[in-house]
Amino acid sequence: MKAKFEPFVGKWFIAEMEAWDQDFVNMEVPGHFTFRKDGTGHFQFGLVQGEMDCRLEHMGGKVRIEFSWEGQEELDPAIGRGWALIEDGELQGRIFFHMGDDSAFRALKS
Repeated sequence: MKAKFEPFVGKWFIAEMEAWDQDFVNMEVPGHFTFRKDGTGHFQFGLVQGEMDCRLEHMGGKVRIEFSWEGQEELDPAIGRGWALIEDGELQGRIFFHMGDDSAFRALKS
């Protein structure tokens, strides 16, 4: 295991999203982001799901995870990027859809 990914590894349940309400976030399954020890991961919220390729970036003494993703939105192909960091035990970040929406999010580790 790459020690640097350790704080992020695991399943984080989405507690709040800026652009969508919690009913949408949890429409099919509890909305979540899952990071694996090998620097990959996946997420699902509402009718959106994707596989992530993650990298770590050091910024101002903090480590944040940046990711590109590929998946689907309501069965249509979708791609994008995002980032997250851990503050006060919460995962906080932003997810972007290529040429489309974006949203801040807050998630709690299971």
